Amino acid sequence: MVTSGGMIELSRITIADLDFIAGLECDADLWFFEEDTPSDKHAVREKYLNRIKEGAESSNHDFIVKLTTAQTPVGLAQIWSYIEYRKSWEIGFAILPEYSGYGHGTEAARLLLKYAFTELQAHKVVGMCNSTNSRSAALMERIGMTREAVFKEELLWRNQWTDQSYYSILDREFLPIKKNLAL
Repeated sequence: MVTSGGMIELSRITIADLDFIAGLECDADLWFFEEDTPSDKHAVREKYLNRIKEGAESSNHDFIVKLTTAQTPVGLAQIWSYIEYRKSWEIGFAILPEYSGYGHGTEAARLLLKYAFTELQAHKVVGMCNSTNSRSAALMERIGMTREAVFKEELLWRNQWTDQSYYSILDREFLPIKKNLAL
């Protein structure tokens, strides 16, 4: 499955992408605002290989973010079941630093929302970020998500308890945005 925007496309992770994903997932600088970063590339490869094998049975949907012009991989976009019986899904994304600041993350996140509401029939999509991660928070607001809560001292980040911001968007809130964006 491939879904395209203007500058980027999301394509399902394949076995050929495992080295890229392992390098990306184990890059501590890229995941600066996360509680921890895996360091074992082999374990990361195995995790994603298992998800690939699960295929349609998986509650995780992992995509490589590629530039449409050169087919260059520039990041990772993911959506996974948050609360299945409530039709809630959570999104996550990461763009390599040399490609950030060009709108690739925003476009990837919008494509994830479109996928969630049209393909997965989601009722709600959530996203969370370290409260000090202003770029991630701004991106979620830019794609129409609303900050609903701040979980106090939710993350043990850099040996200090840190707040986590919780964002969401409902299907009925996304539909008007989708019409305006011509997704």
